[in-house]
Parts: sequence; C-alpha cells; structure tokens
Amino acid sequence: MRADVLLLTFLVLGGPAVAQTDAPASAIPWLSDSLRAPDAAPAEVEATPLEGTEISTSPLSGTRRDAVGLLPANATGLPRDAFAGSDPHRVAELIAELPQDALPAVQDLVLMLLLAELDPPVAATDGDTLFFARVDALLRFGALEQAQALLERAGATDSEAFRRWFDVSLLTGYDARACDAMTANPGVAPTLPARIFCLSRTGDWAAAWLSLDTGRALGAVSEEEYALLAAFLDPEGVELLPPPPAPVPMTPLAFRLLDGISEAPPTQPLPLAFAVVDLRTTTGWKAQIEAAERLVRAQALDPNRLLALYTERRPAASGSVWDRAAAVQALDRALLAQDADAVAAALPDAVERMAEAGLLVPFATLFGAQLAGLSVQGAAAEAALRVGLLSPAHAAVAASAEPVDPRDRMAVAIARGAHPGDPPEDPLARAVADGFAASAPEDLARLAGEKRLGEALLRVAKSLASGAETDPRDVARGLAFLRSVGQEDVARRIALQMLLL
Repeated sequence: MRADVLLLTFLVLGGPAVAQTDAPASAIPWLSDSLRAPDAAPAEVEATPLEGTEISTSPLSGTRRDAVGLLPANATGLPRDAFAGSDPHRVAELIAELPQDALPAVQDLVLMLLLAELDPPVAATDGDTLFFARVDALLRFGALEQAQALLERAGATDSEAFRRWFDVSLLTGYDARACDAMTANPGVAPTLPARIFCLSRTGDWAAAWLSLDTGRALGAVSEEEYALLAAFLDPEGVELLPPPPAPVPMTPLAFRLLDGISEAPPTQPLPLAFAVVDLRTTTGWKAQIEAAERLVRAQALDPNRLLALYTERRPAASGSVWDRAAAVQALDRALLAQDADAVAAALPDAVERMAEAGLLVPFATLFGAQLAGLSVQGAAAEAALRVGLLSPAHAAVAASAEPVDPRDRMAVAIARGAHPGDPPEDPLARAVADGFAASAPEDLARLAGEKRLGEALLRVAKSLASGAETDPRDVARGLAFLRSVGQEDVARRIALQMLLL
C-alpha cells in the first residue's frame, strides 16, 4: 500500500476527524458553524469599564490577529484605540447581534468597524475573540471577499481560522487553492469529509475512496455524508439512484458536493453568503441578478456589479426582477443619450421599482450624480432630487436645489451641512432635527472617553438599524453621538436615508 494512503488511514483511525463525532449537535458537522444563524440572540450584558491595577500581558513576537484590518485608521476617521478599553467578549456579542438588513448607511458604518485596522482591546488575553467575531459577521453579511482578505492577511494556519477560510474558498470558487493548502498541512483539515473532497480535487481517487469507506466503517462519516460523498466521487455509478438529501443546515462543503453532481439547491432560502455562488457566469441570468440584489442590499457588493447584470441583455419576461432590469435599462439608455425627456419618462418607474425592492440607495449611488446634471420637470424633478440626496454626491446635489416639499427642504439643509431648521410635524423629522441640535448622550460619551468608542458606535448602529422605524429617542441620541465623535458625514447620510427612503 502506498505511503500516502497509509498516512490517510492513520489520520482516519486516530486523527482529529474521529474526535469530531463528539462535537455539539448545534455545530455544523462538516466544516464550521460560522455561517449558521445563532439559535438565540445573546443576553444583554452591560460591560463595565476597566478598573484597578491588573495588567494583561501578551507576546510581542508578532502582530495580533484582532489588530489586523483592511482599512487603515486614517481612512476611517477613528482613533487607533477605539476598542482598547472594551471587553472583547462584549464587543463580540454586540457584533453578533447586528442585523444584516440594516439601513444602508448604518451597514456601511458596521462594515467600516469590522474592517478597520485598530489596536486590540487591552483586556484581551488572546487575539482571536474579536477577530473571529469580525470574520463571522462578514460571512453573515455576505462580504466574502472582505472576509477572505482579512483571513489571509491575518494568517489562516490554525484550525479555527482555516475552517473559515476553507468555507469562504468553497463559496468563492478558490477550493483548489484551499485544498492545496490542506494537502500541505493536513493537520488543519476541518473534517474527514473535507479531506476526502480535497483528495478528489487533487485526483487521488483511490485514497479518497479508501478514506470514505474507512471513515464509514469507523463511524467518522455518517450515512448521509457517505451518500453525498459517494455520489460526488462516482456520479455515474449512482445516477439511477435518487439524489442524496441536502443536509440541514446546509454547509459550504455540502453545497459544493451537490453542485458537483448538478443537484445544488437554490440559494434564496440559504444564508446570504451562499448567494455569492450565483454570481458565477455559468449561473442563469435571473439567479445572478437575484443574488446580486441580495448582496448589494446588504452593502456587500459594489452596485456597479448589479448594474452590469441589469443591462447585460434584454429581459425575456415580465415580473419583479425583469421589470427592474427593464426600468434600469430604460433610464440608463436615456442618461447615455443625455435625453432629458426620456429621463423624465423613465425615472419615476425606475425609482418606484427599486424602492419596492429595497434598492433605492444602491440605485442612487449609480445614478444620483448623473441625474443632477439634467434639467427635468414635475414628478421627475422631485424624484431626481431625492435620488441625488441619497447618493454620495448629496452635498453637490443640494447646493443648487430649490425644494418645495418641507421634508425635501429639511433633507437639502442636512445635505448642505447646515442645521435642518424647523422640521415637519412628525416624530421622525423632529427626532432627526434634535440629533443635529443636542449634545452627545452622557452614557455614550463616557464609553468614548474610556477608549470604548468602537463599542459605542456598535451600540448606535444596533439602535439605528431599523431606519425610519427606529424609536425617535434613539434617532436623536445616535445622530448626536455620531456628530460628536467626528462621524458627521455618517450622521448626515443616516438622517437623509431615514427621511427619504
């Protein structure tokens, strides 16, 4: 018997894969549980400031993982010690509680905090608690490219990091590279099924079958796993049998195996991270658009990717996705031709359809600045103003605007950087105005003064995630605090989106 096959048998018989049969029932048994939604939100626990004279020490041999980021501090406007005074476990809980369908400007704030390169908490006794909380949140939000880059920059050479990197690689199409890394360092293999998959990817079918059969005999591979792996290893041999059942919950490896035998389930009911798979050019056009819409809605994908899909070809049918594609195409053609009449005819329909789908902010990112350069009248002019105010060019759009509607006047003042003035008579507008007049709340200001600014910003993001449905008191508190800590543009974008969406 070949030496590498003997090694595989040893790993199956005595390696870590057998121990994994005793894993908690709540964990995904194949790779990691990093894509699984939590069973329940963590209980609210009020963190206390660091006091006393206890000193935590950590080795200086290298950069800690919780200090690794993709955005330098000078690009975020945050001090490097934004998390220095926080309890890393409490910050991890806050991150886990954040919803993935937050107001776009709030989601942008969250992603900035997750990707920022900041000093680690002083109280942290390891460099992994906050790091893995950030990575897992990125996976939950569908921001797989960012998660992959963060893992690679920090190093994914241990089993916990490698499991997440392997998950991401399977979904982003880099499974061959992940398998090469596993082959070079088999000790980090997440599970025996993952090893078997990688043996097949490197063409070692004999070792893959030996590992599968041995694992089944020893109970290290369940009957469900065996059926799925056997179908993947020999699709022709089982073609007359019913397809193997999809596991619940779905895992990246199970999805990849099912995809390999043309039995991949639709991604719509699955966690958002799986939508990335449908961005492949081999996927149907409708599925690509739907996946891009889900990811853009979560601020995990550049809106230009969605625009490219919308305008790729002529819609072949009618209905929600096709109607949005047709409306965006009509507006795009009109803007390219600089035809104001055609823009005026196409814009209201496009705005209505994108708003219904929760995509008006990405739509504004794509078209807001262009619309500001055209002269249109009536309903189209009102729609163009609101789209422009929701875009990154909101200040330039507001500079020449002369709105009539009271809410639009308030929004224009905010976009110009001025005080919103007398708000319309509704609780949300009054709360927004109060947020631009009040001082920072004492409890949040205290956190910022204790080098817990990042924690305070996460609390604010959680409280403002619901947009216009947020409690007015939280709106005023959140906006006032953001402005007090130098996040003026974030505060104004949140206010504009609350008023106009």
